Amino acid sequence: MKITRLLLASTLLATAVQAEELSFDFKDPKGVNHIVFTMDAPLESISGTANGITGTISADPNEPEEIEGKIVVDAKSLSVPNPVMQEHMLGADWLDTAKHPEITFEITEVLNPKKQGNEGTADIKGTFTLKGVAKEITVPAKVTYLPGRLADRTNGQMQGDLLVVRTNFQLNRGDFGIKAGEALDKVSDTINVSLAIAGAAPKK
Repeated sequence: MKITRLLLASTLLATAVQAEELSFDFKDPKGVNHIVFTMDAPLESISGTANGITGTISADPNEPEEIEGKIVVDAKSLSVPNPVMQEHMLGADWLDTAKHPEITFEITEVLNPKKQGNEGTADIKGTFTLKGVAKEITVPAKVTYLPGRLADRTNGQMQGDLLVVRTNFQLNRGDFGIKAGEALDKVSDTINVSLAIAGAAPKK
């Protein structure tokens, strides 16, 4: 009887632990999620945005190191104010979005996690893929879990939780085969990336 009770308790505990993991969808129906990128060269400073963000992150709010998933950006959603520059950026000589329609970051490991209340920080290691070239990078991230706040974001239309991910990091376009070493006076090799995106876990 004691063994039966022990097994039952273990099963209930395992179920409770598994129930803590939530899946957050980063396809934002409001269209608010976006990425900001800047390139500051000696002759020109370029800044733009990308809003075609999708992907899913699974996370246990009680265990900041238990995060996995993938963020996907529609490369054609990258936008800069100058229309000629926009055409060049998306064209075959630069991002070649016709052949490489997605920019992705897939989480492989969470390092140095720290948690205080519903907020956590960590160094997120993952595989970043741009123009068909995959590189392992590590980015600092701040993750905020907002239980029950999906209703506030959707004006009461949906119930559930939110996960907000914030990060700033740098890439070198030359590492991804984007005109390496060319036009550096006008287009910096260093790309500064900033994002604050929210994922939703609706309650069923």
